Amino acid sequence: MSGSVMNIGLTALNAAQAGLVTTGQNISNASTAGYNRQRVDLAPQVPQLSGGGFFGRGVSVENVRRSYSEVLDRQTQLAQTQVSFYDTYATQVNQIGNLVADPASGLSPAMQEFFRAVQDVAASPGATTSRQALLSTSGALVSRFGALDQRMTDLRTGVNVELSGTVERANTIASQIARLNGQIATVAGTGRQQPNDLLDQRDMLVMDLNKLVSAQVIRQSDGGYNITIGTGQALVVGEQALTLAVVPNADDPRRLDIGYQFTGAPVPIDSRSITGGSLGALLQFRSESLDPTQNAIGRIAVALGEMFNAQQRLGQDLNGVAGGDFFNVPAPTVTSGSSTTATLGASIADVSALTLSDYRVSFDGTGYAVTRLSDNVVSGPFATLPQTIDGVTLAAGTGTPAAGNSWLVQPTRFGARDLGLAFSDPSLIAAAAPVRAVATVSNLGSATIEAPVVDATNQPPLNAALSNTVTITFNSPPNTFNVVDSTASTTLATNVAFTAGMTISFNGWSTKLAGRPEASDTLVVQANTGGRTDNRNAVLLASLQSVPGLDGGASTYQTAYSAMVGNVGAIASEVKVTGNALDGILKETKAAQQSLSGVNLDEEAANLIRFQQAYQAASKLISVSSKLFDSILQLN
Repeated sequence: MSGSVMNIGLTALNAAQAGLVTTGQNISNASTAGYNRQRVDLAPQVPQLSGGGFFGRGVSVENVRRSYSEVLDRQTQLAQTQVSFYDTYATQVNQIGNLVADPASGLSPAMQEFFRAVQDVAASPGATTSRQALLSTSGALVSRFGALDQRMTDLRTGVNVELSGTVERANTIASQIARLNGQIATVAGTGRQQPNDLLDQRDMLVMDLNKLVSAQVIRQSDGGYNITIGTGQALVVGEQALTLAVVPNADDPRRLDIGYQFTGAPVPIDSRSITGGSLGALLQFRSESLDPTQNAIGRIAVALGEMFNAQQRLGQDLNGVAGGDFFNVPAPTVTSGSSTTATLGASIADVSALTLSDYRVSFDGTGYAVTRLSDNVVSGPFATLPQTIDGVTLAAGTGTPAAGNSWLVQPTRFGARDLGLAFSDPSLIAAAAPVRAVATVSNLGSATIEAPVVDATNQPPLNAALSNTVTITFNSPPNTFNVVDSTASTTLATNVAFTAGMTISFNGWSTKLAGRPEASDTLVVQANTGGRTDNRNAVLLASLQSVPGLDGGASTYQTAYSAMVGNVGAIASEVKVTGNALDGILKETKAAQQSLSGVNLDEEAANLIRFQQAYQAASKLISVSSKLFDSILQLN
């Protein structure tokens, strides 16, 4: 019996020692990230049958188990990947918001200064100083457009760098998880005991991976983790880790996407399937905030240039010559696919119809299809080109297209970068109108004629007869009139019924007639010679500031820019509010996880005392057993 008592004491001693070791492990790792509190599982040993009944044989240490909840761990991972997503998105979008909304470096002040200078020219059309000031502010406006675009390009480059770094970190983590899968399988074998510290390391790596991208864990029967990302793309399978890579976009090589790196060329993954974490945030920020913002600034630049040029061409400069382009407006950018040899042409047909989207044009061997990338709406197929889509005319270029050919069309992406001034001579500003109207001094009646306005559609090539002298002669009685092109000796109209306030249009211009004419009274429209003080076209140029020429005639330059700034601000605000809410959820899930798995030093201190006393008691039991054995020996 003394032997049994000693054996029981020894098992109790071992159990207390296991408790002390485990408690010491918990205390030493109280501040270790990812550590889960451990506890010792004890069970009574199989009792021994004797004539007096069953007698216990002590205690056995069954296992050292983690205090771990897979449910709480998964909830924390989900919260972590969402918080990382919104933190990264907020960092990126705030850079755009700070740029476009800045009262000093934004676009609004430069546009206001530009149109103020145009108004100064309208006030003093013949003054060289006002004209030179307009060219100077125009150069400043062009520079502001370029600076904004350069900042957007810098952000785009930064996204590419961040994508590369994030993919490299994800690959490192995936390799470590795969290696731990092998180590855990080897150590654990088929037994019940688990390598707790290795399991903690692997779970911590999964948490770190979720900071980069949303990762789903599929637990295998051997204890290994299979990891998928996005919408189910495999990243870790057992002891094998697949390698992610950054891949040039098939449509735009300047744009990096995510793919798998196998033995050959990388295989791209649809960027829309990569969600969560900083990786998902970078991809979504680029497609939903950076691309539309850069395109919006480019669209304003293109619209301003095209509309200002159109009105400038309707005017006359100080040299008496029809106005030319004021701005050099870039055409849409077309990038051919990697295997495409045929070219595609693109031009702006209607700035009011321009969107903020890029387009993919594809050829299937029989026709062309045009996909608007912002919403994937497809136009076509078209058997032939040219075709006009959203204000952009697409035309066949050189070479013969083959099935599978594609082109990326970016109507406004580089509009701000490539906008420029067409001249530096202030005399070339077309402030005057090319025609004027006069009433003959010998007229007996009070007939009047307004200053003629050149039709806005009268773009180059201009109407050849625009500056011809046109004579309006009232008949007897003066309720009708005839119109003659005196320069071309051509009758344009006869016996036109006269109504005060009526509008007439000939040779590309329009004007209004009023008053009370007498028979034989004449009104003349003729070339505007010596019109240095004429400001009619400058007034029309200045009025473009308030002309709704964008969004189908719903937005001016300023309202379009303000809408863009407001959209960026709304996204930034939404990201901030959502991020703050998710940060609170993450703290709550971590608190719940720590309440189960975290080390409580007060509790561990109490355990130390408990296991110390148990150890002392077991030692006393062994001592008693020894004395009993000695007593038996003394009987002999």
